[in-house]
Amino acid sequence: MSEPLNRLSDLITAAKRLGADAADAIFVQGVSVGVSWRMGQLEDVERSEGHDLGLRVFIGKRQASVSATDLSDRTLGPLPERAVAMARLAPEDPYCGLAPAALLARTVPDLDLADPYEPSTEALIALSRTAEEAALGVAGITNSEGAGASWGSSRVTLVTSEGFAQSYASTSSSFSCSVLAGSGTSMERDYDFDSARFFADLGSPQKVGISAAERALKRLNPRKVATQSVPVVFDPRVSMSLVGHLAGAINGAAIARGTSFLKDKMGQQIFARGITVIDDPHRRRGLRSRPFDGEGVGNDRLALIADGVLQTWLLDMASAKQLSLASNGRAARGTSGPPSPSTTNLWMEPGPVTPRELIRDIGAGFYVTELIGMGVNGVTGDYSRGAAGFWIENGEIAYPVSEVTIAGNLKNMFLNLTPASDLAFKYGTNAPTLRIERMTIAGS
Repeated sequence: MSEPLNRLSDLITAAKRLGADAADAIFVQGVSVGVSWRMGQLEDVERSEGHDLGLRVFIGKRQASVSATDLSDRTLGPLPERAVAMARLAPEDPYCGLAPAALLARTVPDLDLADPYEPSTEALIALSRTAEEAALGVAGITNSEGAGASWGSSRVTLVTSEGFAQSYASTSSSFSCSVLAGSGTSMERDYDFDSARFFADLGSPQKVGISAAERALKRLNPRKVATQSVPVVFDPRVSMSLVGHLAGAINGAAIARGTSFLKDKMGQQIFARGITVIDDPHRRRGLRSRPFDGEGVGNDRLALIADGVLQTWLLDMASAKQLSLASNGRAARGTSGPPSPSTTNLWMEPGPVTPRELIRDIGAGFYVTELIGMGVNGVTGDYSRGAAGFWIENGEIAYPVSEVTIAGNLKNMFLNLTPASDLAFKYGTNAPTLRIERMTIAGS
């Protein structure tokens, strides 16, 4: 830890000596290993190791960023001079600047993000092989797109001229399997996967393989449906996307630009009562946990939606200044540019009813398991996406459906949304099964 901290501190000192009023520097180190396995054969093994350094300097209300992947003295030596020269020529930005000392994280919580165990390549191969063998062992599975497993480790170090100097490490492990059922032009594909911070927390590869196979088999012989307006139920694999659209709509940068359909909704009811949406960077072993944000600001759990009411925007320093607010520690950044607001571990709290109870009273409806395309207008909230899934008849899943479009407006969808009780933390953004009371289904 000490070497990156000292290296970044030296760059900041040099930038200030050359005329910068303030500066920050970030260093990201990473290692990743991945394997692919298909039809009983190892296809490839990859390993990569890299590091990236970024320096951002401020002269008055002007800022500039430079980055480098070569850490030799020949490259890093001129870096502060180049950054300062660029900042002198940059246009003024009245909202740029470092986080003040009062907002910086005073302590760095231990979130248990770094697994001390590094799985061997053989262990990753065994995961992939076992998952695919389990899938291919299910009757009706005729081909495989393959299985894969990966492991990665990273460390982020951030230093600012306001006195912040901290570092944290994290790891991640995952595996997946994708197979096909049927034959000829009637083949259908599906997948399943698992991911975790710690390798030992991964689920059973047999279960994942069998799940991928069963999902593919259920999609065989899909039907078309007529255009109509019906209740739509989102499986957890896709329901998280609705929470993601909320996050985009309350991003402080979009609010400051006036380009969000929720720009005037602070403090108002935008979901039904009882709906809660949480963003928590301090979730232990969370897939997007971080002990401080990209500007060194202290962060904590936020209720973005409480009892259906919009509580706050996602703010970094620049968007907070534009909105005359204080940052709530949601800055994310790379090494080659300024930070921007982003979520961490984001989820919608579960409701009191089971998924089965959620669909029991639906006479005719659509259960969505796959979404296609990105037809969402962040300015108006208009929503239109290709979808596949299953038709609901008399409260039961009846048959697979494909090649339809679902359409509505997110403002109405949010207000008419009901969550089930099956929340599981499988992604960075999570939601239980969700029911929207009525959407337009564009079919045949």
